[in-house]
Amino acid sequence: MYNKKAYELGSVRSVIRELFEYGKKRAAEYGADKVFDFSLGNPSVPPPQEVERAIADFVATSEPVALHGYTSAPGDAAVRKAVADYINERFGTAFTADYIYMTCGAAAALTITLGALVTPEADEIIAVAPYFPEYKVFAEGQGASFKVLPITRKDFQIDPEKLYEAVTPRTAAIILNSPNNPSGVVYDDECLKGVARVLGSRSKEFGHPIYIISDEPYRELVYGGIKVGYIPNYYKDCVVCYSYSKSLSLPGERIGYVAVNPEAADAKEIYLAVMGAGRALGYVCAPSLMQYVVGRCLRLSPDLEAYERNRELIYGGLTRIGYECVRPDGAFYLFVKVPGGNDEEFSERAKEYGILVVPGAGFGAPGYVRLSYCVAYDTIKNSLEPFAALYAEFKK
Repeated sequence: MYNKKAYELGSVRSVIRELFEYGKKRAAEYGADKVFDFSLGNPSVPPPQEVERAIADFVATSEPVALHGYTSAPGDAAVRKAVADYINERFGTAFTADYIYMTCGAAAALTITLGALVTPEADEIIAVAPYFPEYKVFAEGQGASFKVLPITRKDFQIDPEKLYEAVTPRTAAIILNSPNNPSGVVYDDECLKGVARVLGSRSKEFGHPIYIISDEPYRELVYGGIKVGYIPNYYKDCVVCYSYSKSLSLPGERIGYVAVNPEAADAKEIYLAVMGAGRALGYVCAPSLMQYVVGRCLRLSPDLEAYERNRELIYGGLTRIGYECVRPDGAFYLFVKVPGGNDEEFSERAKEYGILVVPGAGFGAPGYVRLSYCVAYDTIKNSLEPFAALYAEFKK
């Protein structure tokens, strides 16, 4: 016997991963220059040199058994203190090490947090479309029902009235992701204040806190001086899930953290539940070396020049062709409205032009496709002519 739900997840890979694998096969057959792969959000800039130096320094100067040994289950105490101090320095908050839990990236942070907040088969989790598809897997994996707040505004900001209607007594939390994957949209001040107002009202009405889970792997990837609001400064009942995968270009090293707002209702109990969920899921002691590395590199900023250059080319190029999309202020994604509205058909037809884009249905937004522009500049430049031919075909 085996778990049929787990079998379903294992036997059918995500559409994003399937496209990525398809792209590798097509490149082997026809040449890499004939494939324009916008499927996977894999950083295309190297980690900062300071990160590489920190890794080399720790390896060269540390006692090997200690360096590669276990830390405490929630993470090294000095690293957790450094993370808390840095958050407080940036955002004027009051975190301590006792509310920081180091994790194997954002996915572990999210699943641990959901495990801490969800009562299985009793609670629901709300995600705002467009949303990262794995949210559904993570939420349902912890026994919650998964509800989607559909797109209601062309700019992808959140409509507070629609959110009010979506929240029920069963709502345990809402997941917010800003800058957003897949749209690149940053939720503005008015939006976040509206969300906080609605959740505060509904929490009081239902007699229990409704939490915000703030998923923040793209926080540092913003352009043009745009500011990303820090959720604890808008709403107390929240948990922040952070990853260094994009900010330090370390996706394969799997390092991030959970930060429970110390001002949240039942904050200490939630943190203990985070520790318990991490234990139950086997997510204790995140990679030791990478904990020490990010503890030393907290104040580094990513080099955004290549991403910003790519953004200008792909947004400008596609909109001049006639495609419709919201200009992204962050991350490295473009969410494009499909001519004719059939995202699955568009994605399949695009393959014949060597273009790999992800259908929007999996993001809760049928009629769109996602492009990840963390690719070589020439990939974008050379793709514009095929994109124009594809557009002409679908506009007929």
